[in-house]
Amino acid sequence: MRKNAISTRVLAALSAGALVSTVITVGATSTANAATPKAGGTLYFLEHTPRLDHYDPSRIYTGRDLAFMNSFHTRTLVAYNPVPGEKGTTLVPDLATNTGVPSNEAKTWKFTLRPGGTFEDGKAITCEDVKYGSSRVFATDVISDGPQYLVSWLDIPKNADGTSIYTGPYKNTPAGVAAFNKAVTCKGSTITFNLNKSIADFNYLATYGVISPVQKKLDTGDKYDLNPQATGPYKIVENSATQLRLVRNTKWKKSSDSVRTPYPDEVIIQFGLDEEVIDQIMLEDTIPNAVNFGGPLPTNRDKFFKDAKFADRRMNNSDPYARYLAFNLVKMPCMEIRQAMYYARDAKALLDYAGGPDYAGSYATGVISPLLATDFAPTKVVGPSDYKNTADVLDPTTGFKPSGNVAKAQALMDTAKTKCPADYKKATEDGIVIDGRPSASDNDTIPINVAAFARVGIKISYNLIKSGYYPTVMDATKQSDLSTSGWGADWANASTVIPELFTTAGGFNLSQNSKDPAYKAFEDKVNLAMKTTDRKKQAALWKELDKEAMKNFWVLPTLFGKAQEIWGSKVQNVFFWVPQGNLAYGKLWINQ
Repeated sequence: MRKNAISTRVLAALSAGALVSTVITVGATSTANAATPKAGGTLYFLEHTPRLDHYDPSRIYTGRDLAFMNSFHTRTLVAYNPVPGEKGTTLVPDLATNTGVPSNEAKTWKFTLRPGGTFEDGKAITCEDVKYGSSRVFATDVISDGPQYLVSWLDIPKNADGTSIYTGPYKNTPAGVAAFNKAVTCKGSTITFNLNKSIADFNYLATYGVISPVQKKLDTGDKYDLNPQATGPYKIVENSATQLRLVRNTKWKKSSDSVRTPYPDEVIIQFGLDEEVIDQIMLEDTIPNAVNFGGPLPTNRDKFFKDAKFADRRMNNSDPYARYLAFNLVKMPCMEIRQAMYYARDAKALLDYAGGPDYAGSYATGVISPLLATDFAPTKVVGPSDYKNTADVLDPTTGFKPSGNVAKAQALMDTAKTKCPADYKKATEDGIVIDGRPSASDNDTIPINVAAFARVGIKISYNLIKSGYYPTVMDATKQSDLSTSGWGADWANASTVIPELFTTAGGFNLSQNSKDPAYKAFEDKVNLAMKTTDRKKQAALWKELDKEAMKNFWVLPTLFGKAQEIWGSKVQNVFFWVPQGNLAYGKLWINQ
């Protein structure tokens, strides 16, 4: 699951206790939780970006947006229980009557729909609607950016290049359609998924909109993203340049939905607001029925977290994301330059600017988050050998120093000058371009990076993408030399991290590393890990693969992060929802 705040993948829990015990929460619940919830009013979310990346359930793959849309608009076969703490990581039935029934060594999964589920036009949701919705992700030329697990896991033959012979519902072949119809079947209200391997946790994927109902006759392909049909308690009535407005879906029935309790009359995301303006609204409580959807600016965090009057309107958590910059190896094939950028970077100045360990987290040692306890170990290749150590000292094992190991970086640049002269010229003369999202903090953080890399002669500039960030950087023709990103596991297994980020079968390989000499051996070990059913042995393989990815410098790891949440005084029942690493948006109500 992508990080949204560079912002969005989900960290649920098969090992829920390990996750929950690691989350640090300050001001985790608003004081009015003991009061009786009230219906009515308008709940506002204040956001600085121009829009969410996607609204089409097949394409949403950012943690915050999943939490938002699945709370209000989109129903899935199963869901996470929207309650605080460890119980919030439990799967519960949503559109289905149970959380899935596996058989055939978990190669077959069945879900039976409960009665009463409808679309916003009143049409009853059928098995065929869920089957059709599940087919759309195969149309990769139309339905982009969503999770690709169905494409990998359904028992559908592959072409010689590894792509599926089924190409989705818009254009296909008889053989492809026949293969899909064999892999996904309907009998009455029961849908069956036939997989090409044993997937014991397949039902966790059923929390995603990629397996959710869509009416074939109302599917408009790419344009469906603008106004998808609602199956939850709210529907979209406005999707404009300034706001997303949801109102009550009168065709939704509480009797068919035990997960959601719709309190506000309307839910509105206001887009394009200046981040400083949002913080001032929160500080002055001028819109008390609003939530800061992106978190406060680093320069304002102390105002919220060191003032007791905000004690019931703030939250500070370790989040499930590992932040990093993805090197585009097609444009940056020289490892020495990639390494030099890592060692030259002034991670300390950036961490200090973001508020230090209290607010920003700790230096990353790889892409597997410490919250993924079973699969995590410091790689001892990058970052501090003790991942909790944030002191500005040279680590003798990794060569990492938070303020920069300039001598090591310079030695690598000297090697690059003769080993890969064209890449050296690009780095030192033409300049390296980094993709990012615009933020009010850019005026402070970009100069930090420019100065740090200049210490070894590297020139950088930024490509700041105002909207549609991930759809842009995932387009190989538009991606720059590096792309700012972050990732958290889709559920508690690094099978949803390493393959996704570093293999061609994954859904988020921004590194474009398939031509790297180390790739084939890496992919073979990933395939071995995916087939390993002994969880301890599999975890050991994930740790090794995290280490190998860092040795290859396919990414520049930055932080194991934290996130802050701020809300107005009339927003009630606020708590941290572990699976998505966000607030439980659907449980908020307004004290009018």
